[in-house]
Amino acid sequence: MFKNILIGIKSYSGSLKLISKLKLWKYFFIPVVISIVTAVIISLCAYGLSEPIGNFISKLWVWELGKETFTSFSTIIGAFLVLIIGLILYKHIILAFSAPFMSPVSEKIEKHLLGEEIHTHTNSTFSEQLWRGIRINIRNLGKELLYTIPLLFLKFIPVVNIFSTIAVFLVQAYYAGFGSMDYTLERHLNYEKSIQFVKKNKGIAIGNGIVFMLFLLIPVIGILIVLPLSVTAASKKTIGILNNNIDVNSLNIK
Repeated sequence: MFKNILIGIKSYSGSLKLISKLKLWKYFFIPVVISIVTAVIISLCAYGLSEPIGNFISKLWVWELGKETFTSFSTIIGAFLVLIIGLILYKHIILAFSAPFMSPVSEKIEKHLLGEEIHTHTNSTFSEQLWRGIRINIRNLGKELLYTIPLLFLKFIPVVNIFSTIAVFLVQAYYAGFGSMDYTLERHLNYEKSIQFVKKNKGIAIGNGIVFMLFLLIPVIGILIVLPLSVTAASKKTIGILNNNIDVNSLNIK
């Protein structure tokens, strides 16, 4: 698992160079707009909801002693909870609605690496790619919330909260990588088989998603470049696995 996580992280190497060589930047314009609009909306919601949620949490403290301190702490917890849920929603919204624009990017990368006649792909329309992206990400959103919400409650337990934070981050990373890999899988595998594929290669998905999540911590620039780089990295590695683990970095990237 750890080895595959590192492989997923390393797959980002050369991604910028490949994007420029294949002149793919134009395909990212609409997804970047989607990313910016979504980030602004979620940020405004987080700002508006953090205090009400904090006040709700503070009501759990029924004693007068320490009430003020707990209220201040609850506001911070409220902001953190909104931020985590916001990141989850943000990730799946951009991954879902960018699908029709990212699938062609993945296909161009595959044709460049392997040659146009190597594979017979399933031909899907814009609406089919969009529906596939929405379907995958609704499924992943439900799963992620199922695992994340219990972990968030562990934040209230000293020491344990350190491990719960790491666990929440890795869960988010896995589903971010899942979404990026599916832009390639969409052409090769059906819905059910794609899920099985990512489960089998969860280390790769986590590695890709770790970098995805770290990019989101970079103000402004992060949301601009996260999708281009994550999709390119995921496409390269997924293509390599689908073709019996060939080293795509040795093909046509020079």
